[in-house]
Amino acid sequence: MRSKSFPEPWKSFFSEIDAALSVEVELHCLGGFVMTILYGLERPTSDVDVLPFATNTVTELLMELAGEGSKLHKKFKVHLQVVGVAPTPAGYDERLKEIGARTFKRLRLLALDPYDLALTKIERNTQRDRDDVKHLARTVPFDLNILKTRYEKELRPFLGNPRREDLTMALWLEAIEEERSQ
Repeated sequence: MRSKSFPEPWKSFFSEIDAALSVEVELHCLGGFVMTILYGLERPTSDVDVLPFATNTVTELLMELAGEGSKLHKKFKVHLQVVGVAPTPAGYDERLKEIGARTFKRLRLLALDPYDLALTKIERNTQRDRDDVKHLARTVPFDLNILKTRYEKELRPFLGNPRREDLTMALWLEAIEEERSQ
């Protein structure tokens, strides 16, 4: 895992969000932002994918302040994006890791752990998602038993089409094992 400090424009973007807050807000972050900041993936990203917040009031405030098309988006060319549908394993919130601890006064950025981050990609399973999972598997490196067990016990029971995702998981494990054998 890489340094948890924020490069620009992220540091200034989050600093302005923090300055506008009157209460503590936790953002549960995933996607390309986490992949680049924590796991060194060399891919540009202009958004921070976050899971839905506890209250609509906080969601509305943050989207107005820092969502797509906001003043902060226009100023920094980056924005917050609430992820509508991302499968998350049960108990993911107990494994969150703080990014840039004590960097901001009221804003706390928490990242999904690498196994949970990978599992959020299982339903969509685009080429970019598969590449992200392989990157995580190399960088962390993954214990494939943890990935498989977490999928089976904490995510699979809540999926709409678990048979399809079973196949995806089997293909991911095979691809990771194949890459490791080379």
